[in-house]
Amino acid sequence: MKIHQLSMFLENKPGRLSEPCRLLADAGISIVTLSLADTQQFGIMRLIVHDWEKARKVLESAGCVVNVTEVVATEVDDQPGGLAKILEVIEQAKVNIEYMYAFTFRSGDKAVLVFRFNDPDAAVEVLKAKGINVIGNVELY
Repeated sequence: MKIHQLSMFLENKPGRLSEPCRLLADAGISIVTLSLADTQQFGIMRLIVHDWEKARKVLESAGCVVNVTEVVATEVDDQPGGLAKILEVIEQAKVNIEYMYAFTFRSGDKAVLVFRFNDPDAAVEVLKAKGINVIGNVELY
């Protein structure tokens, strides 16, 4: 139950963020969620979209360099300690979290987080074994 995420380097200048967003909009591709991390000179935009293969083609045909990675989305109890519970499960399994960010929607009374693990298959296995709901593409879209 892994999800494909698109990542792109963007120059840290006015208008650079709107360009890929406009390309996707013009192609009729919805952005489900995104994360933007920046430094002084560039940023990394990470996107989860409805049709990642089409999005990659659209962006690459416009000259963007796109990297596809697998991430894992989980439901998290939206209360104090909800995230800590999941982090403890991952820590005990000795799986490394490379980065994480939140979705813009909720699943009932739960928050939804995206994790990039060094070993996503092991992470999915241990999360499911501990009763933590891992969300697939169908639930997202």
